[in-house]
Amino acid sequence: MTAEGFVTGRAYIAQGEQALGRDEATVIHTILGSCVAACLWDPELGVGGMNHILLPDQAASPLGMQSVGAGAMERLINALLKAGAEKGRLKAKLFGGASIVRGLTDIGERNAAFARGYLENEGIPCIAESVGGTQARQIKFWPASGRVRQRIVHESDFEEDVAAPAPAPAGNDLELL
Repeated sequence: MTAEGFVTGRAYIAQGEQALGRDEATVIHTILGSCVAACLWDPELGVGGMNHILLPDQAASPLGMQSVGAGAMERLINALLKAGAEKGRLKAKLFGGASIVRGLTDIGERNAAFARGYLENEGIPCIAESVGGTQARQIKFWPASGRVRQRIVHESDFEEDVAAPAPAPAGNDLELL
């Protein structure tokens, strides 16, 4: 990360995090299930950022305001404005909001609805989105241009460790590897 808070090269963001970039070689990436990522950028200035929203409201967030919808969106927009972006030029793309575990909750749907509503209230056009469904997504965002590449993550993409587990040591000791 540069002194101004911009990442360079390749940067991964996890739940509750965000990153900003402004050069053509920078890519910000994440993996989303029910979480939502908002990719915002100013096409004239060539600066953008992405956040990773865990929950739409404060009620149950283990990470606090940084992972909650309004807090995450405000932090990202304010960071872009501080970097010289103009709110009237910002564009957005939304991703995520899947229902990964059937029958548990509608959190993915609620995350997507929150993000859409927030952008609408702020007057920021959402020019593309890929939300909902039942599968995770890998997102790569080039913040200088607004380009996004999405890959659907299938269950078969996850590696399984099929090696036999090591035998437990004798006694009452706990070993952490």
